[in-house]
Amino acid sequence: MTGPIINSPCPIRRLGSDAGHHFFGYYNKTVWDRTGRYVLANRVPMADAPLTPELEAEVGFFDLAEQDRFHRAGTTRAWNWQMGCQLQWLDGLAGRQLVYNCRADNPDAVYPGYASVVHDADSGAQRMLPLPVYSVAPDSSFALCVNYSRLYITHETIGYAWTQAPEAMPNAPADDGIHCMDIATGQSRLAISYADLRDFHPVASMDKAIHWVSHIEISPDSSRFLFLHRWTERVKDETCFLHRLITANPDGSDMRLLEDSDHPLPQLADDFDPSAVGTYDYEKSEYQISHPLWCADGRIIVWGPHAGSIHYHRYTDAPGAPVEVIGRGILTENGHMSFSPVDARWLLSDTYPDPDTHERILFLYDTRDNVRHDIGSFYADPNLKKENRCDLHPRWSRDGQSVCIDSVHEHERQMYVLDVSGIVGA
Repeated sequence: MTGPIINSPCPIRRLGSDAGHHFFGYYNKTVWDRTGRYVLANRVPMADAPLTPELEAEVGFFDLAEQDRFHRAGTTRAWNWQMGCQLQWLDGLAGRQLVYNCRADNPDAVYPGYASVVHDADSGAQRMLPLPVYSVAPDSSFALCVNYSRLYITHETIGYAWTQAPEAMPNAPADDGIHCMDIATGQSRLAISYADLRDFHPVASMDKAIHWVSHIEISPDSSRFLFLHRWTERVKDETCFLHRLITANPDGSDMRLLEDSDHPLPQLADDFDPSAVGTYDYEKSEYQISHPLWCADGRIIVWGPHAGSIHYHRYTDAPGAPVEVIGRGILTENGHMSFSPVDARWLLSDTYPDPDTHERILFLYDTRDNVRHDIGSFYADPNLKKENRCDLHPRWSRDGQSVCIDSVHEHERQMYVLDVSGIVGA
């Protein structure tokens, strides 16, 4: 039975008051440090700009005990509007240490031109790691790393600006894919190659396609990771992307295929016009597997199709295991979802902009009582397109009492905190 949707606005405030624009990026990690005092952020002088290899962003954090004063940890030219520079706390290390991606003069590296920086927020000390990170294990022992130049060619919104011609990127190389890097030493090995993925339960649509991975997420106990394997013959049209949800061990062993949305692609016709596709049409496709994330119990929540219909689904990390629909009839469109870190009763998510009002809804879903609480509505500038849009990307505080978002509803790109304690504590 479909539950009600309740308008439940929550107190909200903007973080920071300086002249810069601030954003974090993705929904898949908390911005708060373990004490709840510091909040990670990127700072830029403009709300929007085309990405180039020279465009610089400041990296740092707000100090909530000092009227949100922004502390700069460094600068980076390896970032994008959707995911920032993969800035994240290293919770498994002592003190307050964070990591972010950067560009580097390292022609002999696995990915020349890219690296990552570990910064100690207390001492200011820094050290360089030889690969750019995508996802860091909760115990901070290792990171999974990919080629952001490949992502810039295949899925520009999550890649780093690059100048090499697309035809120079092989479709499914055996010497590139997901690398596993030791955080302490910087040593790395190729865990899963694109050739491995093409040969894993292959389908005909892979033969002429270019392959990549995204949404790499490591399990809470750091023992497994999930990712989306994507492929296409037409990188400029996201509705032609094909998707699979896969899990594996950090060394690449024991790969498991949980879902495959391979489907017919009439868009491959020679006369198809990708420019006619709306900014958010891809996100609202009935075939897309999107935004997977580990739950605290080791299961996986994702928006995607299963058994002929598309929903918020919860998977067990085992092929053929029962798949649970979450919020049937009430959670009806794609969003950036995550469960409260302290109470799995509460699911946080958002919507993409309404095509007429351009409003995005931020909500909490009560899985026990089957009730959706709409806690805010935020205008999205329709002039911002795929590569430079500003999704809400909601993120929980560690105590489950607050939510942080990125937004442009006040005609600036800024970060906001909503107090949800009145709902989750009721």
